[in-house]
Amino acid sequence: MSKAILIVVALALAIMLPRWILQWRYARSITTVEAAPPKATAIVFGAGLRRDGRPTAVLADRVSTAVELYEQGKVSGLLMSGSASFYAFSEADAMRDYARSLGIPADAIRIDTAGDRTYLTCLNARDEFKITSALLVTQEFHLPRALVLCDALGIDAIGVSADLREYRAEGFWSFRETAATFRALWDAGKIFLTAFATRGMTGL
Repeated sequence: MSKAILIVVALALAIMLPRWILQWRYARSITTVEAAPPKATAIVFGAGLRRDGRPTAVLADRVSTAVELYEQGKVSGLLMSGSASFYAFSEADAMRDYARSLGIPADAIRIDTAGDRTYLTCLNARDEFKITSALLVTQEFHLPRALVLCDALGIDAIGVSADLREYRAEGFWSFRETAATFRALWDAGKIFLTAFATRGMTGL
């Protein structure tokens, strides 16, 4: 095997390794709707809107899965979190409207319009909505990243898979997730270091 090929293989492993580690670490924290333990809230992560403001297939499946959790009595409330920058539409509002169309009462839904990325969704859930325990609703490719961030922020979380179909842009989502994992680990590392430093200062 040539040196160039070895370098390419090594780079590929370095890029993929963090995601593989997270998948291994959180494999036991990912479950189905039927097997999910009861918790007060399901946090539903945004995943983009169509140009007309309707949820994409990925996002619609996340909301549908959260609705099923509610209908099965697994949660008593839903937090819809997303960005407000999609073609002048709000993801969280679209998620709420879709959940309402599926029969969820308005008083069971809270919305976070500042969930521009996974880290902010988890942070806002803890700081703005005072959530300390939750079911995280998103596709399996995204759940390890969501779980490590909630874990770092002190949220007791279990992931619930929202994979209800095959997705046309699955390759894109996988590529995006590999890149986003590095930022998530950076964010989680900063949280842990800040907490460690704070405890150290308190102990002085």
